[in-house]
Amino acid sequence: MAGHSKWANIQHRKGRQDAKRGKIFTKMAKDIILAAKGGGDPAMNATLRLAVAKAKAVNMPNDKIDTAIKKGTGELAGGDINEVMYEGYGPGGVAVLIEAATDNRNRTVAEVRHILGKGGGSMGEAGCVAWMFDKKGVMSFNPEQFTEDQLLEIGLDAGAEDVISEDGSLEVHCAPEDFTAVQKAFEEAEMVADSTELSFVPKNLVELDVPTAKKLMSLMEKLEDNEDVQNVHVNADFPDELMAELED
Repeated sequence: MAGHSKWANIQHRKGRQDAKRGKIFTKMAKDIILAAKGGGDPAMNATLRLAVAKAKAVNMPNDKIDTAIKKGTGELAGGDINEVMYEGYGPGGVAVLIEAATDNRNRTVAEVRHILGKGGGSMGEAGCVAWMFDKKGVMSFNPEQFTEDQLLEIGLDAGAEDVISEDGSLEVHCAPEDFTAVQKAFEEAEMVADSTELSFVPKNLVELDVPTAKKLMSLMEKLEDNEDVQNVHVNADFPDELMAELED
């Protein structure tokens, strides 16, 4: 579904990735701890392999990665982290799906509810918006390096469902169970993705005007600033005027 990559591009244009760097190692460590619960060998655990690769991509030190793995496997204390999902609504009635990792559910749900309320949104019941998203493997490629036809040729044979061209990026989408095979096919073809992740992709998008989109963007930034929040997904189509404004 087009629109999935726009939030990442907005963050890039605003320099948000650098602003988050102080907290990003904490978030990456939680990802690794959770993944390592399924086994501490990245060669045998695809989820852990992906988490480690993402950590290395942001220059997380190897000793911190190793410590997080050992916490996840139980070799070290501190691995009592649980995955939680929160659902709610943002400005303009947009669906908001929040992935979090926490050692204190009561603290995290209170903080998320507070952020949503102050940002013009509200917390919803479990299941209220999750049905609006599909979990997909998502691989983003630089359109200056690869063409849509090249990605289709390699991806479809490995199980990819679609290649989407939008807003200066090319995204390959696949079912979660085909993610490892598709990723391996591109690696063997020496086609390096800019990013790879398992994500929640909206089935349909809500069109927003610029003022509402800015309010939503502010809410998403505040949610992502919370150390327990790992990812925020919305079914919003950020207007092109906003994208152009950020480039000025």
